[in-house]
Amino acid sequence: HLVRQKRRYISLVLSETKNGICIVDQHAAHERLVMEEMKKQFSDGKIITQKLLMPEIIKFPKDQFEKIIEFSNELKKFGLYIEIFGNDEILIREIPAILGETNAELLLKDIAEELVSYEGSSIVENKINDVFAKMACHNSVRSGRKLNEDEMSSLLRKMENTPFSGQCNHGRPTFVEL
Repeated sequence: HLVRQKRRYISLVLSETKNGICIVDQHAAHERLVMEEMKKQFSDGKIITQKLLMPEIIKFPKDQFEKIIEFSNELKKFGLYIEIFGNDEILIREIPAILGETNAELLLKDIAEELVSYEGSSIVENKINDVFAKMACHNSVRSGRKLNEDEMSSLLRKMENTPFSGQCNHGRPTFVEL
């Protein structure tokens, strides 16, 4: 079901429960599921990566380029394998497999902006969580996409078994039970 909310549509999954119905924001819920899976893989030291068929070359402003280079080892731990390519360009070779078909350029640009915004003495754990949140958002089911019955069922089952699935990465509720 599509519902208009503040100039955009959100896609909802309606499910019957023992006590009534459950209304799930599919994008918010999927975003949380992806983030929690990435955090699990990260803590296990086993982020599965996928090599890009055609590595992407991305040009950055100087401040973002420097931050990406500064955090290149950390990004590798997240499954983002990058290399310097010239004075202001980065080559992306691999991305986390859980992201599937994602726009690697947009992902890395978002992460670069996030890293630049952390000037000063920020805690590394905050950066890690924000990078996971950015990456999860890029892979999540988009609002407006219609899920088939199996996809909806899978989403609901995974929510039952995932910590913090009641709120998205930004703190908004992922479902309401009536």
